[in-house]
Amino acid sequence: MKLHDLRPAEGGGVKAKKRLGRGIGSGTGKTSGKGHKGQNARSGGGVRPGFEGGQMPLFRRLPKRGFTNVFAKQVAAINLGALNCFEANTEVTPELLFETGLIKKSKAADGVKILGQGELEKALTVKANFFSKSAVEKIESAGGKAEVI
Repeated sequence: MKLHDLRPAEGGGVKAKKRLGRGIGSGTGKTSGKGHKGQNARSGGGVRPGFEGGQMPLFRRLPKRGFTNVFAKQVAAINLGALNCFEANTEVTPELLFETGLIKKSKAADGVKILGQGELEKALTVKANFFSKSAVEKIESAGGKAEVI
């Protein structure tokens, strides 16, 4: 679908744009719906979003909560059960996981971690940045290898 293919919904339509300043009979003539003078009548007038006329704004009245850890690592986690989709003796790398869509590259800025949830039914060589202890045990018990990269 392209932009020129777009049409209004069946039975709908396009509402006509409000034409301002087009005479007294239009209902929006003279002051064009802005009233007489004042901040909102001026060009470029009005107040910023969240402004409450000088009253302490809601976002400043509410208490602050939590904090953001600037040293947090962004690691994508994947369970062992999800690796059963690969053929036996496959070398499973983070790049292969990105290609197959099992994990998103944007979520794995600092690496990939393999977790031990589920059962592994095939011998795979798994290469990742981090492994849980149970994941390493299950990979090796299935006849595969867990390699830290």
